Amino acid sequence: MERRLFSLRELSRARCFDLLATLAVGRVGVSVRALPAILPVAYAVAGESVVFRSAPGAKLDAAVHRSVVAFETDRYDPAGAWGWSVLVQGVASEIGGAAELAEARSMLPGDWPLLTEDVARFISIEATFVSGRAFGAVPKP
Repeated sequence: MERRLFSLRELSRARCFDLLATLAVGRVGVSVRALPAILPVAYAVAGESVVFRSAPGAKLDAAVHRSVVAFETDRYDPAGAWGWSVLVQGVASEIGGAAELAEARSMLPGDWPLLTEDVARFISIEATFVSGRAFGAVPKP
């Protein structure tokens, strides 16, 4: 099999948000007892924020304390022809307003395991820093 070499290129902030909006699962990085933890979440993009649901625990604790967190998602061609990765860093906070909660509920899938309405809390990450890298011919969203 022929091995292709591609150079990485930086993505604009706008392109990063376009790509973020194409997927529904990513990973949030938080600090738990001063150690890094990477946790999967179902998410949506709301303007320049990433929103997700969480049960009580590390993710929610980070949000309640307005901690700086990282969020990452990526996609690639299994044949290796293209790929991209987007990283969002910013302050996490719990969504509390009625209108904001209704919007978050409408954007996020209702079938994520273990997150029933009585358990789920909604978190927003304000996208302070956004960066992305890609290689190959990434398909348009």
